[in-house]
Amino acid sequence: MIQSMTGYGKTTVAYNGKKINVEVKSLNSKQLDMTSRIAPLYREKELEMRQILSEKLLRGKVEFNVWVENDETAEGGLVNTELMQSYYNQLKAFADKNQLKDVDWMVTLVRMPDVFNKVDTEEVSDEEWAVVRQAVCDAVQNLIDFRTQEGAALAKKFSEKIDNIEQLLASIEPYEKSRVEKIRARITEGLKQIPDAEYDKNRLEQELIYYIEKLDISEEKQRLTNHLQYFRQTMADAPGQGKKLGFIAQEMGREINTTGSKSNQAEMQNIVVKMKDELEQIKEQVLNVL
Repeated sequence: MIQSMTGYGKTTVAYNGKKINVEVKSLNSKQLDMTSRIAPLYREKELEMRQILSEKLLRGKVEFNVWVENDETAEGGLVNTELMQSYYNQLKAFADKNQLKDVDWMVTLVRMPDVFNKVDTEEVSDEEWAVVRQAVCDAVQNLIDFRTQEGAALAKKFSEKIDNIEQLLASIEPYEKSRVEKIRARITEGLKQIPDAEYDKNRLEQELIYYIEKLDISEEKQRLTNHLQYFRQTMADAPGQGKKLGFIAQEMGREINTTGSKSNQAEMQNIVVKMKDELEQIKEQVLNVL
């Protein structure tokens, strides 16, 4: 079953007086485009975290965040005074340069990232890393569950659009049969309007057959039917079929366009316009499929 590229997952775990938060967001993208913001304590594990995400998420614009908060049950918190001083120096210089006054520095500084999460210089223990790694995996799985839920909604919408195109395609048939006789009658009537017109009836029949064959849409209808069936089959395959569905939608568009160019009847052209509208909605949504 297809998955959406849009998703959100978050996990919070407690370890040694700390609350470790892992958050993963994703939007649609042609490739895997990942940005991360990781607490300094765990940056040494960034490559391993990225590998976990790339193996499980495959594609999308992914935003990955890991941050640490002090647990309320912990005895006090560590204030990163060095970082706070650095923030103050930079902000004060900016304020002086731009002649900003009456700034409440404490209110501003306590809101800056990581000022209450002073990082110890010790390396992350194997036990702590195991906790963080599991939190990353859980957050990613939550995002995948979200993607799956969104994918089910997309699949339902696609099925409705495919059904509509099939019904519209079937509704062309009555007009397709009647137009042959209309073409024949129109040409014959036109010849009658020419005074003393002489023509070879056998040659006229041959020309009519040739003209009607050029307007025949049997092959286009068959190919479009096959594409619609293939689209359904692909939706039922394993996740990661978004690009393939996009290619199939393009092929469907070609057959619909060719059908429209061969439809020299207003009723048939109206039906083609409706099919194009249904297909356009598929194309818009298929960009969000993993």
